[in-house]
Amino acid sequence: MDSILKSHGLATSAIRRAKRREKGLLLDGEAIYTSYPVKAGQVVAILCDDRAPSDIVPNEGPVDILYEDDDLLVVDKPPGLAVHPCAGSWDDSLGARLVHYYHQTGLEADFHPVHRLDKGTSGLMAVAKHPSAQHVLTAALHSGRFHREYLAVCEGVPSPAAGVIDAPLGRSDDSYIRQEVRPDGKPARTHYEALETGERFSLLRLVLETGRTHQIRVHMAYVGHPLAGDFLYGTEEPELISRPALHSHRLELTQPFTGEKLAFGSPLPGDMAKLVDQ
Repeated sequence: MDSILKSHGLATSAIRRAKRREKGLLLDGEAIYTSYPVKAGQVVAILCDDRAPSDIVPNEGPVDILYEDDDLLVVDKPPGLAVHPCAGSWDDSLGARLVHYYHQTGLEADFHPVHRLDKGTSGLMAVAKHPSAQHVLTAALHSGRFHREYLAVCEGVPSPAAGVIDAPLGRSDDSYIRQEVRPDGKPARTHYEALETGERFSLLRLVLETGRTHQIRVHMAYVGHPLAGDFLYGTEEPELISRPALHSHRLELTQPFTGEKLAFGSPLPGDMAKLVDQ
């Protein structure tokens, strides 16, 4: 029974909650345990109510929601907004704003980001409303069922103009935040293509095969072309741009339960467009 439920995308937490409820798991109408053997032709039923109230303190703030259904949202995150409450952003975050939105609209939903963007990174994010949706969508990351493209402005002109950066990443020994290319790091591959070039900056399109922390920022710095405004891996220049010039531009995914194909785009934000104009 347990393997059948998991093969249909149900998270362990959802199965655990169903087990604790009266008639939460049924086989041909009879209550059973997850260890029960199931035969072809029998009917399995689960009371799949895995929505739980969030422990994130809600905070009123604008959220640009491009898509919403019973299982997920797609939002366009502004730069400077942290995804989770954290040091420097305890009172305001994307999570806090969405929890406030849920309360205002009467939704019994929780905050379950499928992937994350750095605080300074803008653009498209998929956010699940409950653990089961997050489980299925997270499993689809870095597959044909979940595709992400980024736009970035980097220093200089990459040569060649398109290619793949294949360099393992891990945390620096002297920092809890900074990542670096290191032989004992986790595999990381970034595809890049220069769309426009100028005397000082280039506009890049990037696609990730892996999703390591700060992957695009570290890889571009590694090949000698850090992102404009990147205080951690390049040069901080607030008079040009107040954050690393990185934007989640395109997102394609499959709805976790209906199988519907979904695609979204977000235009280059104003601060990055200004660099491109220059």
